[in-house]
Amino acid sequence: MACRLNLAARDFDKAAENLARAAQVRLSGEFLRQVVESEGKAIQAAAQAGRLEVDWDASDCPALGPDGAATEQTRVYLGSDGVMVPLITQQEKDRRRAKVKEKRRRRGTRCKPLPRAKEGTDGPFKEFKIVTLYDDQAEHRLVSVTSGDCQVAGRIMRRDGGRVGLDRAGDKVGMVDGSEWIKNQIRQQSIPLDALGLDFYHLAENVHKARRAVYGEEDPKDEQAPGNAWAARVLHTAKHEGYAALRAELEGWQRGLRRGKKAAGQLRNYVSEREEMILYPQFQAVGRQIGSGPTESMCKATTQRVKGRGKRWDTDNAEAIMALEALDQSGGWEAYWESFLTEAA
Repeated sequence: MACRLNLAARDFDKAAENLARAAQVRLSGEFLRQVVESEGKAIQAAAQAGRLEVDWDASDCPALGPDGAATEQTRVYLGSDGVMVPLITQQEKDRRRAKVKEKRRRRGTRCKPLPRAKEGTDGPFKEFKIVTLYDDQAEHRLVSVTSGDCQVAGRIMRRDGGRVGLDRAGDKVGMVDGSEWIKNQIRQQSIPLDALGLDFYHLAENVHKARRAVYGEEDPKDEQAPGNAWAARVLHTAKHEGYAALRAELEGWQRGLRRGKKAAGQLRNYVSEREEMILYPQFQAVGRQIGSGPTESMCKATTQRVKGRGKRWDTDNAEAIMALEALDQSGGWEAYWESFLTEAA
């Protein structure tokens, strides 16, 4: 109950207040924090040890065809992304500890020694990694988080792919934002994908970045504005004609420019470096998704509790809180807690 109420609370004191009202269990906000973070770390340990149940696998994931109807084939998507999480710096820890010591000194009574402080970070934010596996109809998903580096995220891709039988899916699709580290880990971990696609939204972001540099700011609702018309034409080409036509369109456009050639060149390089991922016509022809919306939504969901005004975390505690949300988003919440009742019986 403490973990459940914490997910929707803005802070631990509020979660403790809600716990007292909902279950007549009274804890201080600080003690509730310790309980919740401890359970989050237990969930992480269970996942690493392969003890977290997943109630679906590739056989439960029918692929949708281009008409949106289910087919006899199965399909599973793999996604991954990075999210920035607010952390406590060493400087801030030193400042907080000095305030506590001064408060204890003014109290004038002998106190227990302060516990040994964890080391703070060298910066206020750190990139955590999110790994998702999901199906066409968004009925099944598996979400994992890590504060580790790219290699750790790659191992989670392989681990979670094994948990849902990714290799047994009839169509195994990666849908990502084009970051090099993701592509490298998929290759290094030998993730058995049939295709790796570039999220259409991220392509559009880069097209509009070039548009602003060349044409300046325009009213987004003005479809006749030169920049907006150009961006719409480029994205239509990418979506319906593919990489070769897109590259030719960009080359012709760049040659005719008088200003903004640097931004145009950057867009061309972005597209060229992701040639093998710009497969929108091929994806749509067989009903594959061309956006990474399910992964993006998990980036928002898993960080909702740890972000906000004044929130700063130790790395392991932030990861534990995010692991609780990931468990809930994966649909494993009830099975996990019921497993404790089974053990007790």
